[in-house]
Amino acid sequence: MKTSKHSTRQILFREAKRGKPEALLPSPGEIHYLWWYMQGSIMDPDVRRRLRNAWGFCARHAWIALWVESSFRHSFLMGPAMVYEDIIEKAVRVIDTRGPMKNLQILAGLRERGNCLLCDMVSEENKRNNIRPDRVLRGQDRSELRRFARRTRGYWEQWACGRCSGDDTWVRCRLHLMEDARNGSISEITHHRSMLHELKKHITAYSNGFRWELRGTATAHDMAAMIGCVGWCSGWKPLFRILDHDEQTRND
Repeated sequence: MKTSKHSTRQILFREAKRGKPEALLPSPGEIHYLWWYMQGSIMDPDVRRRLRNAWGFCARHAWIALWVESSFRHSFLMGPAMVYEDIIEKAVRVIDTRGPMKNLQILAGLRERGNCLLCDMVSEENKRNNIRPDRVLRGQDRSELRRFARRTRGYWEQWACGRCSGDDTWVRCRLHLMEDARNGSISEITHHRSMLHELKKHITAYSNGFRWELRGTATAHDMAAMIGCVGWCSGWKPLFRILDHDEQTRND
């Protein structure tokens, strides 16, 4: 698989001009919902069905959900790993479609079949939900997600969408893959199929690594699939903005 010819650092600084990381800061209402989501709602069958139908969350909430859970769980991401293992298994089935008009079938299969769960659950009225200030501060701390992304960066870079990053690689997230399909310009579908199979392999290994009998077996490559799956499903730009904020903070 061809890797990016640009460094992640170059990509991050270019992306910084297109959005402010502060706009991604989780609101008290979002943190309140995600707190209870982490306590068990994530395993509710109806919640899992909605997440599968919507390919996870919208771009903003996909990364906020990982951000908040990383903060409270110290990057022990068992719940998200199980959810995205389920979602990527669906993606593999879709992209493995064979037969007449397969590209149209793939395009139809990649569309969302429902709204972002967090968008629906956190209205404008309850974004300022009154919760403990210390819980808000903890949920807004991006340092755990930063450490997780840094540790695995050497592996997830290869899966980063060339359109989201502004790079010229063939790699596409789900959203830009659909856009290319609508324009009739999918020229690397075989590579995307291989990439999704690779993501499935590594997210499964990461998810399995939380089982007691397999503890300690997940590698950094497997962990990187957590980042790769969220990026593929919902787009990469929010992550680039979060990481760029951290790069600039270190250099100030």
